[in-house]
Amino acid sequence: MTGGAGFIGSAVCRQLARRPGFQILNLDALTYASSLSSLAEIADCANYRFIKGDVCDRRLLDAVFANSKPQTVIHLAAESHVDRSITGASSFVQTNIVGTHTLLDAALAYWDKLDNPDKQAFRFLHVSTDEVYGSLGEDGLFHETTPYDPRSPYLASKAASDHLVSAWWHTYGLPVVTSNCSNNYGPYQFPEKLIPTMILKTMRGESLPVYGDGMNVRDWLYVDDHAEALSLIMESGRPGETYNVGGRSERTNLEIVRTIQALVSELAPQKSRSSSEIEFVRDRPGHDHRYAVDCGKLENELGWRRRMTFDAGIRATVQWYLDRRDWWEPLFSGRRLGLRD
Repeated sequence: MTGGAGFIGSAVCRQLARRPGFQILNLDALTYASSLSSLAEIADCANYRFIKGDVCDRRLLDAVFANSKPQTVIHLAAESHVDRSITGASSFVQTNIVGTHTLLDAALAYWDKLDNPDKQAFRFLHVSTDEVYGSLGEDGLFHETTPYDPRSPYLASKAASDHLVSAWWHTYGLPVVTSNCSNNYGPYQFPEKLIPTMILKTMRGESLPVYGDGMNVRDWLYVDDHAEALSLIMESGRPGETYNVGGRSERTNLEIVRTIQALVSELAPQKSRSSSEIEFVRDRPGHDHRYAVDCGKLENELGWRRRMTFDAGIRATVQWYLDRRDWWEPLFSGRRLGLRD
């Protein structure tokens, strides 16, 4: 697995480590949004191993493939902060495009040398985002066949990586599967994304900046539900196919912020500050109005179902951040909490 020390990757690692028969090798460069503390509960597990490394390092990747002989690659390593991509796109091009290309080439070189049964069993799961599809109006859903229309440097880099993965299937026969997920939330999310940012700002009595009029809509997916979907796609997804993963939980950004305000006030009234007021700020360039996916293919073909409702998930998430200052405080100490969705 690449990017296993990140938000989604660590959730997948924690789930797989609890399943008998799985050996997990986590390759992560430990950039600013990664944290080994998210993996503390499995760090000493016999079936889990960590290697610090960059997906752009071909020599390292060749050594990892040769020594670990994986049956599956789950590719989660990516730069994913839209605002950062607007002010510094080069790292997104390097990690998301060059890194994916380097990993695909290393995987292909490894796969080419396998015996036929191992070739048939091998899978390369590329984890992407629904945001590559562009922006929806008030109605409709993204489908796996929706044409791509990326609107930011981050999304352009993810769209490019998706196309590379598809090309390695069509051109070389590498058995790839791609997933495109909606917005994730839950424990261990780096405190620059919308939900953890608003939780921590409310706790600190800071103003709550909301882009534009706050009416941008996102479909929210609890991270553990996403991790279960990825495990299922890894095991049962058809090579060459794409599967959308969604939470069927659309909310405006303004609804999210107001929900968090109310939950912090309820769950920790001593930490809720009356000075935490919503501040509408200038909208982000290229800010898409609405994302929502149809995950019927994943549900009907592979039997996946979302377990966590949004109301239960956001309550559990707020409670987790209230309880786990030991995890989040060192990560943003000295940093400005960002604007984010």
